[in-house]
Amino acid sequence: MVYGWIGGKHACVDLTGVSPLVGLGSGVFTVGQAALKAAAAKVVKHEKACNDNQHVFIPFAFDTFGFLAPDVVELLTRVQRVMHSNVMTPRSMDVVFKRISFAIQKGLAAQLVARLPSILM
Repeated sequence: MVYGWIGGKHACVDLTGVSPLVGLGSGVFTVGQAALKAAAAKVVKHEKACNDNQHVFIPFAFDTFGFLAPDVVELLTRVQRVMHSNVMTPRSMDVVFKRISFAIQKGLAAQLVARLPSILM
C-alpha cells in the first residue's frame, strides 16, 4: 500500500515476477511480453476491488531478464524523485532502480541455487 499516491487516493501495489521464457513455444519472443501479460492479468483480477475501496491499483510486474512494466517505471521514477528531493546526493538519482535490479538478481540467483543437484553443493 502506498499512501497518498494520486489525488489523495492510496495505491494498492501487487508485486509479480515472471520468467520471460514461459510460453516460448507458443510464438515469437517479444521482450517484456510475459511481464505485460502478467500485469494485465493482475489488473483484471484486482483493479475493481481497489477501485471499490477508493484506491488506485498498480501492478508491479517485472521479468527475470530485468524488464519493468510501464506502471513500475512510473512508480519507481516517482519514488526516486522524492528520494532525490529529500536526500540530494549524486548517488540518490539512480539508487532506486539499482536496488530493484539487485533484488531481482538476488531472487533469481536464490531460485537457481535451490534447483542445483545436491551433489554439486
